[in-house]
Amino acid sequence: MDTTLRDGEQTSGVSFSASEKLTIAQLLLTELKVDRIEIASARVSEGEFQAVKKITSWAAANGFLDKVEVLTFVDGGTSVQWMLDAGAKVMNLLTKGSLNHLQHQLKKTPEQHFKEIAETITLAKSKGLSVNVYLEDWSNGMRNSANYVFQYLDFLATQPVDRVLLPDTLGILTPYEVSDFIKQLIAKYPNTHFDFHAHNDYDLGTANALEAVRCGVHGLHLTVNGMGERAGNAPLASVIAVLNDYQTDVKTSVCEKSLYRVSKLVETFSGFRIPVNKPVVGENVFTQTAGIHADGDKKNNLYHNDLMPERFGRERKYALGKTSGKANIENNLAALGIQLSDQDLKIVTQRIIELGDRKEVVTQNDLPYIISDVLDSNTIEERVQVLNYVLTHSKDLRPSVTLKISIDGDIFEEHAQGDGQYDAFMKALGIIFEKHGKILPVLKDYAVRIPPGGDSDALCETIITWADGDKELITRGLDSDQTVSAIKATQKMLNLI
Repeated sequence: MDTTLRDGEQTSGVSFSASEKLTIAQLLLTELKVDRIEIASARVSEGEFQAVKKITSWAAANGFLDKVEVLTFVDGGTSVQWMLDAGAKVMNLLTKGSLNHLQHQLKKTPEQHFKEIAETITLAKSKGLSVNVYLEDWSNGMRNSANYVFQYLDFLATQPVDRVLLPDTLGILTPYEVSDFIKQLIAKYPNTHFDFHAHNDYDLGTANALEAVRCGVHGLHLTVNGMGERAGNAPLASVIAVLNDYQTDVKTSVCEKSLYRVSKLVETFSGFRIPVNKPVVGENVFTQTAGIHADGDKKNNLYHNDLMPERFGRERKYALGKTSGKANIENNLAALGIQLSDQDLKIVTQRIIELGDRKEVVTQNDLPYIISDVLDSNTIEERVQVLNYVLTHSKDLRPSVTLKISIDGDIFEEHAQGDGQYDAFMKALGIIFEKHGKILPVLKDYAVRIPPGGDSDALCETIITWADGDKELITRGLDSDQTVSAIKATQKMLNLI
C-alpha cells in the first residue's frame, strides 16, 4: 500500500492540491501498479474532502475503488459519514496499539476502547464499508505492553476486519525486533492479514520492511521518496528494489521502470527535494565519478552491482571533475559521438581536472565548449496581477523599482528603493497594500534551484515560504530570470491571500 497522499503529505511544508492528488493517485495505480493507496485522513478540511471525491469518482469509473483507502477515527460515526459522503469504500481505522497511548491520550480502559471500536466497525459494515484497523504505536506496545497488544488482537480476531495494520509509529524498531514481533503475531494469529508500516527515524525503514517480509508479513506501507513525518516513511523505490533482489520468493506488482518517473513528479508537486544520493531515485546514484570506476566498467563491469540503471528507466553517467580519468572522459565523448587523439584527450582531461579543482561542475554538454576552448533554456484565481515593472541596478546606487499592479481591476503604481531588486519590489508592493490598510505576509524562506532535469542555462525556480498570521504559505515561480521567478511566486501569494 502506498501512503504518499496520506502519511507522505504529513511531511512538513507539503500540501498537494486536489488535482495533484488525483494525478498522483492515477499514476500510483495505473503506472506504478501498487496494490492499494491511502489517500487522506477523514475530517481534515473541505479541500481534502473535495480531493477524495475527485479520486473516488475516477476510481469508481475505472474499477479501482476497492484499492482506495482513507484514514478514519473512532468518533461516534462522524468519519463513517465522511467516508460515505466522499464516495470512499475502504476505511483504515486509527486505534491505540500501546497501553501508554491508551491511558495517557484517551484516558480509557482497554474494555472501553474495544467497545467503541466494535461499535464503529459495526456501523461501517452496515453502511457497506470495508474496514482495516491501525494499531497506533504498536511497536512501543510490543516493547512495553505486549499483554495489551495480544488482548487487543484477541478482540480483533472476533471482528469483521480485513487487515490489521502494524505501524512503527516513531520509527524505533530494529530488524531483530521486527523479526521477533512479526513472528509472534503470525504464529498466534495465522488467519489474520498483517500489514507493516515502517518509519525511518533511525534510517532502518528499508531494513525493517525487508525483515518483516522475510518473517511472513502480508503487506507493506511505503511512500514515494520516503515522504512522511519527521525522518519519513520507508521509501517505495528502495524497498521494491531490495525485495526484488534479496527476497526473491516474494513477488510484487510494482513496475520498477516507473519508479524514477513518478518520484520526479511527486518531487515537483511537493517541492520536497530528494537528496542526490538517495538510492534508486537520486540524481547521482548511477553516476561514476572516479576514473578507476569508469575504467573498470569497460573491463567486464567490475564496478556494477545488481542495481542496473536500466531497471528503473535510467542510464549510467560518468561525472566530470578533478577525479575524472581518461576512461571517464572517453565515455562522455563517445555518448556525444566525439573522438579525440590521445594527445588532445590528455589536454582536455587536464582542463577538466583544473575546473574540478576550482569546484566547478562540468557536464557532458560542456565538453564541446571545453574542447573548442582548449584546442582552438493555474488553479489560482488571478485577482492580483503584476502588470509592469522597471528594475534598476547600478554601481553605488540603491536598486529601485517602479511597479504597476492591478487589484480587482483597479490600477496602482508605486516606486521604491531597496537592498536588492527584489527587496525594492517588495517595498513598493508593501506601500501599495499599506495605503489600503493591508499588511503583507512575512517572507520566512527564499530558495532558488534549477528544476529537476535542468541545466545551468535552464529555467530558474524560486520557492518562497510566507508567514501570514498563524498560517504558512509556500509559493513557486518559474522563469529564466531569478528576480522575475521570485516576482511570479509573489503574485501567487498575493492571489492566495
